[in-house]
Amino acid sequence: MKKIIAFLLVFAFGLSGCEKDDICDPNTPTTPRLIISFYDINNPTVKKKVTRLKVIGEGAPEGIVFNESALDDEKYITSADSIGIPLKTDVDTVTYQFILNFGNDNASLVNTDVIKFDYTRQNAYVSRACGFKTIFKLNDQIPFVQTDPAADGLWMQDIDPINKNIEFEDETHLKVYF
Repeated sequence: MKKIIAFLLVFAFGLSGCEKDDICDPNTPTTPRLIISFYDINNPTVKKKVTRLKVIGEGAPEGIVFNESALDDEKYITSADSIGIPLKTDVDTVTYQFILNFGNDNASLVNTDVIKFDYTRQNAYVSRACGFKTIFKLNDQIPFVQTDPAADGLWMQDIDPINKNIEFEDETHLKVYF
């Protein structure tokens, strides 16, 4: 009887040392991307798909082309009436080139706008398995600076910051009208 009790005690102490697996659930919200939705400038309530939109981050060798059809040697994502772009977690600004009609044979139809986003960062603890995520807040005074490097006219005619707190990816943060 004593052996059985001793065995049960050893077994119970052995089980108490087990830990659950530290696996971050894919559905757990992590560091969000900046969600940009595109709208028709003539009908501001209607979303509009962007034709061959290529987005290139400053210092990045390649960009991502958002398009309905694929071109050779590029990374593509379908449906471009809304896109998500990452913000840097180690600095308070990031610059992106937004190229409309990328890869078009008619170079006069290709138009590039550059946007520099200015924000603050806050780290938030998610869980032991997932670690920390970064929450961003666009600057209240000047959340972005838009420039036209080729002086061929801005294709993004109006940019409206809808939600300056970038905590989740299920909402639009900026509306772009073109």
